[in-house]
Amino acid sequence: MSLPRSWSPADVIDLPDPHTASNVTYNPSISRLRELARAEERTTEYGSAGYYSEFTSRSADQTANTIDHEFTEEDIDLVAQAIELAHDADMLCLDRKLGSHPDHTYVCRYYVPTGYARIAHAWAKLLEPTEEGAPPDFRTLQVPDHDITAIRVFPDERFTAVIGSDYTGEAKKSFLRQFMYEVKRDGGIGLHAGSKQVTVGGDEVGQLFMGLSATGKTTLTTHGYGLQDGSVRVMQDDVCGLLPDGSAVGSEGYGMYVKTAGLDPDEQAELYNGVTHESAVFENVYIDEDGRVDFDDDTYTANGRAVVLREHVSIAPGTIDLDGVDQLFFITRNPICPPVARLTPDQAAVAFMLGESVETSAGDPDRAGESIRVVGTNPFTIGSRAEEGNLLRGLVDHLDIDSYLLNTGHLGQQARDISVEDSANILKAIAQDQVEWRYDETLSLEVPRAVPGVDSTLFDVAAHVDDLEDKVRYQRDDRRAYLRQFDGLAPAILDAVY
Repeated sequence: MSLPRSWSPADVIDLPDPHTASNVTYNPSISRLRELARAEERTTEYGSAGYYSEFTSRSADQTANTIDHEFTEEDIDLVAQAIELAHDADMLCLDRKLGSHPDHTYVCRYYVPTGYARIAHAWAKLLEPTEEGAPPDFRTLQVPDHDITAIRVFPDERFTAVIGSDYTGEAKKSFLRQFMYEVKRDGGIGLHAGSKQVTVGGDEVGQLFMGLSATGKTTLTTHGYGLQDGSVRVMQDDVCGLLPDGSAVGSEGYGMYVKTAGLDPDEQAELYNGVTHESAVFENVYIDEDGRVDFDDDTYTANGRAVVLREHVSIAPGTIDLDGVDQLFFITRNPICPPVARLTPDQAAVAFMLGESVETSAGDPDRAGESIRVVGTNPFTIGSRAEEGNLLRGLVDHLDIDSYLLNTGHLGQQARDISVEDSANILKAIAQDQVEWRYDETLSLEVPRAVPGVDSTLFDVAAHVDDLEDKVRYQRDDRRAYLRQFDGLAPAILDAVY
C-alpha cells in the first residue's frame, strides 16, 4: 500500500539528540572504538584490527530512495522501527567531515548500536573529525539486527536508514550517495571516480577514473606510473564531484576503503605500505590464528577490504580537491575493446550511459564475472539517468576534457590479458602527450598506433577477435536499444554509439 500524499518524512525521522540522550555515546575516540570492538577483533601481524561481518557486499537490490521509488507503509514502518531502536538501545554517534571545498563540505552524523562498534571503528577512519558542535548536514542510522534487509534513502531530508546489514560499505556509501546528489543540485555531477594529479615536464595534468568497484579504479588511481621526471598525487580513490568550473571536489579526506585482493607490493607499493600499517582496519580479509594476513585467500569472500589512512600513503597529499580535470577515463572490461580508445564528447556520454563492465564481488557476489551495465558505473545515482548523461556530455564539451575508454580486462577469444603495467604505461603516455592516434573504421573509435612499453599488437583488435565486424555490429545495435530506454537522452548521444 502506498503512503498518502500528506505524509512527511519529518514525521518519522526523529533521531535521538547525542548531546542529551542518555543511551548515546557521542564521538568516542578511535582508541575507545577499538576497545569497544575488541571482542570481535582478530589482530593482524601488523598490529592492526581485523573484523568479519555477516554481509560482505552492498545490498543493491534492497536499496531504494524517495526520488526514484514510491515508498510504502511497510517501508516507513521499517524505518520507524529502526529509529525506535535508536532511542532505546545503547548507541554510538559519531560526527565526521565530508569534503573540503567551501561549497561542498558537509557534517556527517552516524548512529550505530554499540554492539557494532567495529563498523564505527572502520568508518570513523575514512572522514576527518569535524568542529565540536557543528550541526549535521547528512545523517545515517545503521541497525544491523533486523530480519529484513532494507536501505532506505531520503535524499531531500538528507537521511539514510541502513537496516539488516552489518557491512561498513553501506555506512560509507550512504554519505557519498548524498554528497553526489548535492553536487548535482549545484550544477555539477557526482562521479564514482578516483582523481589524481600527474606532474610531467612541469605541466600538471588532472585525471579522473570512473569504474565499478574492483575493476581497477583504485589500482590505477594510486599507481605512480614509475615516473622518473615527474610526480603523482592521489586526491580521491572512490567519489568526487565535477563542477562547472572544471575542478573536481573530493569527499573522503582521512582514509581510503580499498579492495585487498590482488594487492601487489611492487606495482602498488604506496598503497601496500598504507594497508600494512598498524593504523589500517581490515574487513573480511583472511587472517589466520597467528595474525598472518593473506590478501588473496578468498575462503571468506573475494571482497576483502581495508581502511587505509591517507597519511600513510606517500602519494596522497593533504588536499583532496583537484584544481582542474584534463582527462577522463571510463574503465571497462570488454573483450572486443582495445586497451584504450579516445572518445569525442558525445562518445564520452555514450560510455557514461553504458557503464559497461563485469559484475564483481563488491557488487553482487552471486553474479561475479557477468557482463553488466550501470549508468556512470555508479550504483548510487539519485534521479534521472538521462539527465546525468546529458549533464556529463555538456561538462566534457564545455570544459574541453579529453575522454578515453580504458579496458582493464582482456582482449579476444584467447583472453589476452591487459596487465596493470600495460594500463599504467598507457596512462603515463597519455599524460605526457606521447600517443599518436588513428581512426579504426570497424570500431568507430580512435586507437593508438603505438604506446611506449606496450605490445602494439594489443591495439589491433581484429587480430584477436574472430568475426569482429559481426560482433561490433551486434554490440552497437544492442547498445542503441539499451540507450533508447532513457527518456530525454540527447539525440546526439544516441547517434554517437560506437
